[in-house]
Amino acid sequence: MSFALSAHSHARLKGVHPELAAAVRFAIQLTTHDFIVHDGVRTLARQRQMVAAGASKTLRSRHLVQPDGFGHAVDLVPYIGGKVRWEWKPLYAIAAAMREAAIEWKVDLIWGGVWDRHLAYLPETAAGLEAAVKAYCARHPGPDFIDGPHFEIAS
Repeated sequence: MSFALSAHSHARLKGVHPELAAAVRFAIQLTTHDFIVHDGVRTLARQRQMVAAGASKTLRSRHLVQPDGFGHAVDLVPYIGGKVRWEWKPLYAIAAAMREAAIEWKVDLIWGGVWDRHLAYLPETAAGLEAAVKAYCARHPGPDFIDGPHFEIAS
């Protein structure tokens, strides 16, 4: 099954680094689970709200416009049965598609499911990515912010 980005998702890619936006547009064609672009570029005011709500941990988010004039992060959320769903199982499939797209478009990404590894070097399957998240959690015990929908350009 092939999916396409909605007008809403295309609008959310406005201001996102062109290489990252291209990878997202390619990933939607590869994924086995539909998704939306929930967040692209954020204002500082919106980022403050996200931190206050516990949905982000930093005011130095890569969703903010970076020195090159673009946002360097997107949040891709599963879209199942006409609804946004915050579920891990489809997130692994989306991450697998983003991994393939990042390699194809030669954009070096970090995934919020495994912060300490570049996405291209993680396993290529959803099952492998699930194991990678578990391994990351074992390497970083205690409170950590695992953010499965988040993809950002490596700095």
